[in-house]
Amino acid sequence: MRITGPRLPRGLRARFVVAFLLATAFGALLTAGLTFHQARSSILERSRSTAVADLRVQLGSLTPGLAFPPGTGELRGLAHQLDQVGGSRAWRSSAAYRDGEPVSASPGTPPVPEALREAVRERGRAVYQHIEHDGRPWLAVGMPVAYADDPGRPGDGGDGGSGSGSGSGSGEDERGGLSGLAVYASFPLDDERADIAALLTAARTGAVPALAVAVVPALFAARGVLRPVRRLRRGAERIASGEFGTRLGVAGRDELADLTRSFNTMAETLQRDDAELRRMEAGARRFAADVSHELRTPLAAMAAVTEVLDEDAASGVLPADTADAVRLISEEIRSLARMTEDLMEISRFDAGAAPLRAEELDLRTLVTKTLQLRGWSGDERVGADLPAPVPVRADPRRVDVVLANLIGNALRHGRPPVTVAARAEGGRAVVTVTDRGPGIPEDVLPHVFERFYKADTARTRSRGSGLGLAIAHENALLHGGTLTAANTPDGASFTLTLPLATAPREQ
Repeated sequence: MRITGPRLPRGLRARFVVAFLLATAFGALLTAGLTFHQARSSILERSRSTAVADLRVQLGSLTPGLAFPPGTGELRGLAHQLDQVGGSRAWRSSAAYRDGEPVSASPGTPPVPEALREAVRERGRAVYQHIEHDGRPWLAVGMPVAYADDPGRPGDGGDGGSGSGSGSGSGEDERGGLSGLAVYASFPLDDERADIAALLTAARTGAVPALAVAVVPALFAARGVLRPVRRLRRGAERIASGEFGTRLGVAGRDELADLTRSFNTMAETLQRDDAELRRMEAGARRFAADVSHELRTPLAAMAAVTEVLDEDAASGVLPADTADAVRLISEEIRSLARMTEDLMEISRFDAGAAPLRAEELDLRTLVTKTLQLRGWSGDERVGADLPAPVPVRADPRRVDVVLANLIGNALRHGRPPVTVAARAEGGRAVVTVTDRGPGIPEDVLPHVFERFYKADTARTRSRGSGLGLAIAHENALLHGGTLTAANTPDGASFTLTLPLATAPREQ
């Protein structure tokens, strides 16, 4: 089973709208991301600043009455008092003196990170650190306690501050040195996490309406861009159908307007060239018709005279050299007469004046008569494959011309045996003429039905007029049929199709 990925939109309009929406989505996501990051940072910064300020206030009221150096009981009592005044923030506090372990008063107090304790000892100012406890985010704040003016009375440490990670606050209090007492308070960031989650939800929710709203300007923009493209497409289709007088209105000064101007210039050039070619073609056809008509009468007289001379040459009345000359002249006059008749026939096709005298008959009869009239019925070089009746409605004379041209062409340029087969196939009468020669060169195949076309340009003279296959093709079209040429493994094959008169009888 072949698995294919999602199909990309193929229409230019769809791709334009998708690109517009992607750009809008990228801009919306970028704006939402920056806003979310800024709001998150502001929420956490506010929580850190408020926590440091609250802890400083509480220490300022609780530590002045603390005995120094404090023992474990005094440290636990201080932690207990801080837990009680934590209020809605739900502090979990602990206190440590110098290098001693932090002492807490409430169960479930998060352990103080060693990095936070080191930062408090080294920097001597309030610091904070984000930690994870029981799968929840917490903020741990550490604050050293400094001596007040009286060295025996400790007070809160210097001005607190915030930073990222284990950031530090202000420097050492100017009123005295550090007492060695450090207080640590941790509280969960559930409210802040809820606020951040709400921001994220709002950003996600707002992105969908933004994209929905962006569809409207995307459609209008696509319409404005694609309208000239559609006009150009319709204009190109009219040019392709032969309407070279097509012109498009130009509006604006953008690239599409320049493209429209180029289209109009192209259409004007095509119209001018088409008119010139039609004029030249009409002149050539008129010349061929006039020449063939003018030649017909003198050629008829010459043919009558040569017939008499042929009889004299055959009877031996004329000397041998004269007889040979007479026979040569007679042959050339007959060739010129055939060419004249072919030119006149082509002229009738061009003028639409070629008559079609169709009648219903069996295609096998037409093939048989053609072989008999040309002396091919008993010729071993030509064979017929006519297994069943093939009723057609056709002009016998014109079908005979087609078959004679195809069979004669196969004998001259191919190799025997030449096979003529007739059958009914797909509601049409089909005749194939196949030889056993080398076939038709691939570069010649598309041109075999062109007038006066010669595969070998060095061959300036031939026995034919160069119009045989062209006349055969025109006769096929006149019947509403087709005539095609192809190569088979055995040689060249010409296929003539004609409309059936009635359904053929089954044998």
